[in-house]
Amino acid sequence: MPHTVYVLNGPSLNLLGTREPETYGRSTLADVEKLVRARAENVGWTVEFRQSNHEGELVDWIHEAAAKKAIGIVLNPAGYTTTSVAILDAILAVKLPVIEVHISNIHARESFRHDSYVSKAAKAVICGFGIEGYGLAVAGLAALAGAGSK
Repeated sequence: MPHTVYVLNGPSLNLLGTREPETYGRSTLADVEKLVRARAENVGWTVEFRQSNHEGELVDWIHEAAAKKAIGIVLNPAGYTTTSVAILDAILAVKLPVIEVHISNIHARESFRHDSYVSKAAKAVICGFGIEGYGLAVAGLAALAGAGSK
């Protein structure tokens, strides 16, 4: 039975490709989804790929991932990185491995972006690799789960 990885994207990531391309590049969220699905397929996994501009919806999906026994979560909390205790609490509650991803290097940007609530519960953090960070996150989860390439 294949495992499922949840890939959750926070606010304004639906605008990838047009929003601040000098910071986030020209790849779209559809490009991210294609990359993630290809990487997950390499280890025999399926993907639940979602984006929301609403904090509560992200929390609900984190809970759903646990209820459906996902292998883990790749999460780009975007604007909720530095503000959401609710997302932190959801991650702590579900006890699934979470890989936090950021397209840009949040530590090379404004100081308010440096302190992530999500990082306090994430198994790992990947930032600054562009959309390839999502692929690295899937590979990291596969390594944690002991899954090899098909």
